[in-house]
Amino acid sequence: MIRKEITFDMVVRSLMVVIIAVAILALLNRLSGVLLPFFVAWLISYLIFPMVQFFQYKCKLKYRIIAILISLLIVTAVGIGVFILIVPPLVTESLRIKDLLFEYIESSPPDGVPAMIHGFIERHLNLEELKALIRREDFLTAVRETLPKVWSVIAESVNLVFSFFSLLLILLYTIFILLDYESISDGWVNLVPKRFRPFCLKLVADVKDSMNKYFRGQALVASCVGILFCIGFLIIDFPLAIGLGLFIGMLNMVPYLQTLGFIPTIILAILKAADTGGNFWVILLSAFAVFAVVQTIQDTYLTPRIMGKVTGLSPAIILLSLSIWGSLMGVMGMIIALPVTTLLISYYQKYVINREHKKNGESLPDSPS
Repeated sequence: MIRKEITFDMVVRSLMVVIIAVAILALLNRLSGVLLPFFVAWLISYLIFPMVQFFQYKCKLKYRIIAILISLLIVTAVGIGVFILIVPPLVTESLRIKDLLFEYIESSPPDGVPAMIHGFIERHLNLEELKALIRREDFLTAVRETLPKVWSVIAESVNLVFSFFSLLLILLYTIFILLDYESISDGWVNLVPKRFRPFCLKLVADVKDSMNKYFRGQALVASCVGILFCIGFLIIDFPLAIGLGLFIGMLNMVPYLQTLGFIPTIILAILKAADTGGNFWVILLSAFAVFAVVQTIQDTYLTPRIMGKVTGLSPAIILLSLSIWGSLMGVMGMIIALPVTTLLISYYQKYVINREHKKNGESLPDSPS
């Protein structure tokens, strides 16, 4: 093998690239509060722009602003409709869970729950404090007093994203972006030096194609899985069936993360056994049967038909990718981990490995799918 000599110039260039990357990340972190509404508006514009095009060109509306307003009204109406259909059952089920918790604490030891499990709960959880917490009239105030740090983080996030000013700013950004969507999405390349434009255009096209394939497919799979779990839990009369099903469906946006759904499932199985007096293991087995059936449908039909072989990554690389991107960007990093990793591996294969093989006159290895 021909080993490339490391020169002082190469070291300086590498350090400059690292320093620039760190400076950009620091600047983005410093301006995150200002940039967040713009990026949210850009995402909304990206999602509803096909609808705007439909109303403007297919329905032959003369002014784009009318198509934008109609699209925003339709999206808002759909959002309100989904909220009305989903939230009231979730509230009802949540109140039922509160009653089940109270029943469990009152009937000690509860019927149907194995003594081993009940003993483990008593050793690691103060039932009297939990009982006092549930009896408080202002339950949210009690939670706030119990978990001040968590409440503070939630309150700050809600204030940042859902404040009236932020929503108004996002709405204005969305309208202005949609008015000039083509010029914005196509005109950014003029800011790049000419010799880098072909590469930047191809990179953006590849990122867009990769993200489109992955997110649309994964969102559809997650939605189908969530609905299937809701139906399965309703059939076996499981507590919090709709909420738990939708929660597990959302977890499916990140591979392997749906296994976290076992934790609330076991807790709800304990509460149901205490409430009905049924055998805990039978209730838990019926819930796991729902998991098995839905997972089989997902692996044998939904994922192959909808996703195909979008990433082609091995399980070890998937877990490593989720760990790295999750530590860097949190939940959002875990969501974008697979398409970004696939793209990086593809570019490394194309511009590093293949270039070295060409330089040495060797045959090129097969590129990953």
